[in-house]
Amino acid sequence: MLVKTLTQSLSGQLAARFAERIATGLLAPGSRLPSVRLCAQQQGVSPSTVVAAYDQLLAQGLVEAQRNRGFFIRNRAVAAMDQRPDAVQGVASRSLGTAPLAGVVPQHVPVNATALIRGMFQGGSDKPQPGLGAFPPDWLDTPFLPAAIRRVTSGAQLKAFSLQYGEPEGDLGLRQALSVRLQALAIPASAQQIITTVGATHALDIVSRTLLRAGDCVMVEEPGWAIEFARLDALGMRILPVPRGPDGPDLAVMARYCELHSPKLFVSVSVLHNPTGYCLSPGSAHRLLQLAHAHNFLIVEDDTYSHLAPEHATRLSALDGLQRTLYVSGFSKILVPGWRVGFLAAPTHLFESLLDTKLLATLTTPALLEKALAWCMEQGQLRRHAQQVRTRLDQARGRSVKLALAAGCTFAAPPAGLFGWVDTGVDTDTLAQRMLDVGYLLAPGSLFHANRTPGTLMRINFCTTQEAPFWQVFQKVCASI
Repeated sequence: MLVKTLTQSLSGQLAARFAERIATGLLAPGSRLPSVRLCAQQQGVSPSTVVAAYDQLLAQGLVEAQRNRGFFIRNRAVAAMDQRPDAVQGVASRSLGTAPLAGVVPQHVPVNATALIRGMFQGGSDKPQPGLGAFPPDWLDTPFLPAAIRRVTSGAQLKAFSLQYGEPEGDLGLRQALSVRLQALAIPASAQQIITTVGATHALDIVSRTLLRAGDCVMVEEPGWAIEFARLDALGMRILPVPRGPDGPDLAVMARYCELHSPKLFVSVSVLHNPTGYCLSPGSAHRLLQLAHAHNFLIVEDDTYSHLAPEHATRLSALDGLQRTLYVSGFSKILVPGWRVGFLAAPTHLFESLLDTKLLATLTTPALLEKALAWCMEQGQLRRHAQQVRTRLDQARGRSVKLALAAGCTFAAPPAGLFGWVDTGVDTDTLAQRMLDVGYLLAPGSLFHANRTPGTLMRINFCTTQEAPFWQVFQKVCASI
């Protein structure tokens, strides 16, 4: 609640609130601020106070007014340029009726994935965060990780591992342990087909930089992972969104893309798809591989949530035998986010090219952490920990689903895995901004589309939405929208 003080007016407080969210990325470039009337209702202030706050944001170059459309967040790089001494004059005179600067904010902007990521790293609230994309830290706190570190740093090992680079492909012991893990999933990957990376996102980046060039067409599931949309866009790729259904991607849409655009790559989450929780059916997987063979494109299978899923779940890399597929996964979700250990398994003929790309970016990866992780896998510690997490998650999911339904939500997909795909019945972009005012970070559905499409869906984390206080606030805010 805004309260006027001797040192700061209501309009100044409101402007500062929006400026902070813009600076931290919680309001992405291209996002529209609430209308003057709506913002006044939301904040309990007069429309003139909102107009004064928006004028301050205009003067700071943080927003721009588009005729008959409202106020929009400006690109931060452009805003920074406008703060140069020769560019400041005249900024404060912009008003509601001012036409936008040419080319500054496109009508449809790619999702700014950093808005959600930055919010996750903010320490401004001690409340459980519904939009969190990972397990809370206390879920991953285990006694065997310190033991693993002590083991690999004892005696002369610490000096040996610290004073020289590790193996370019990654620690051999870890790659062997990963090969055993993949064999259990029916994926025939030897240690000589595995490259360790700095997390699964790095693995995806290595694949993109090796196999694609700017302007190439890439098919990506929609809704999908916001970071993947943003990453491919930053590399200059042409993104072709493929609707994702309960059984898998829309194969008719993919076939049409193949005829018109000859895409080079398809990025897919086969198991516990983010954000829907869908798992690929065997029939859909078979037809997808046939399509890839007929139109000569490769498939990157992102199995980030593999430790939360049944081993018998359908995986493209198992059916294909790593012929036309590349498999990517990591351990940030289930065990050690801070260690940033991921990996990729690839067809033999692509291995050296992928390794070259890794060498150009990072030379190698931290041998100490990889050896510690290998020990955790070999001793069965990771397997037991994953089972405990799955059991606890099942319980949290049950509580969260009951509370969500009681709060008037429906599930757009059957609840599964870590995330729920929830229909709130209200615009979740607006809802997300209102919930920020009371300390909750949401993940609105627009973040999971290649172009920011407003809607009523949002992704929730079952671990952080299993308590009633959040849903009580949620219902109150929804009722006010």
